Amino acid sequence: MIDLAFAQQTGHGASPAGALLFQLIFFVALFALFYFLLIRPQSKARKRHQQFLANLKKGDKVVTAGGVWGTVVEIGDQTVTLKVDANTRITFTKEAISHYQPSQKEEEKKD
Repeated sequence: MIDLAFAQQTGHGASPAGALLFQLIFFVALFALFYFLLIRPQSKARKRHQQFLANLKKGDKVVTAGGVWGTVVEIGDQTVTLKVDANTRITFTKEAISHYQPSQKEEEKKD
């Protein structure tokens, strides 16, 4: 019985170095998969949003992350003031600005 256990352990020619190499290749492939499916797209989206915020200017019509639609009237280092009504202005952090308002032409194309 003991001879059978030793025979199974060394009989197939599998070396510990081969198993270690297989595990290393598996983890490298797994990291590459995570990088290309999760990390890289998020990084690209973050860079695009930072570029969008850097290019904001007065008069741009934008939408905040909370769904408030307004026109940019003032831009600070960390804040943006939006005119949302004739006499209403609201100040947001720049990161709260989500995207430009869709124009009438874009809305007509979708319908």
